[in-house]
Amino acid sequence: MAEFAIALPAITVVLLFAAGALGACAQQVRLQDAAADAARLAGRGESDARVSSAVADVGAAAAVDRHGDIVCVTASSPSPMSLGSISLGALDATSCALAGGR
Repeated sequence: MAEFAIALPAITVVLLFAAGALGACAQQVRLQDAAADAARLAGRGESDARVSSAVADVGAAAAVDRHGDIVCVTASSPSPMSLGSISLGALDATSCALAGGR
């Protein structure tokens, strides 16, 4: 019975971390998809507000960088994994598209 009392909290902590890591991976995939959509929008010449709204749908902020014929969008959001008031960093995804690619 004592072994069970010690093992149960450890198993619970491991399961909570695994669930948090799975959530972070899912958020990273959503961020990458949103950044790719936003980069295509920016490449077509859409307004920065429209580009930002494509990324805001997943709860992220967008930064648009234009370098000649290439437009890159970086989407950033806080990590869904946190320990109380301690955040475990931010998630970022960057995607680029050819500007003027109509």
